[in-house]
Amino acid sequence: MGTSLTPEFWERFVLLLFVAMGVTFALTMLFDALALRWLNRRGHRPPTRPTPAPDRFETKDHRTSVHGSGRA
Repeated sequence: MGTSLTPEFWERFVLLLFVAMGVTFALTMLFDALALRWLNRRGHRPPTRPTPAPDRFETKDHRTSVHGSGRA
């Protein structure tokens, strides 16, 4: 029980295909524009100063001694 595809089917198919492509391109352009706007806003912030690393010699006094406590 086979059916043939009519010219009306192909007309609707082509119409829906082009509508779907147009919607896809429009949404892609919209999301690209939003992403670029977000990246540009993110890049205009003033740079923050890096946190200085702690000096290695400051922690020397807080270390536990490896020598015995004098007990025998």
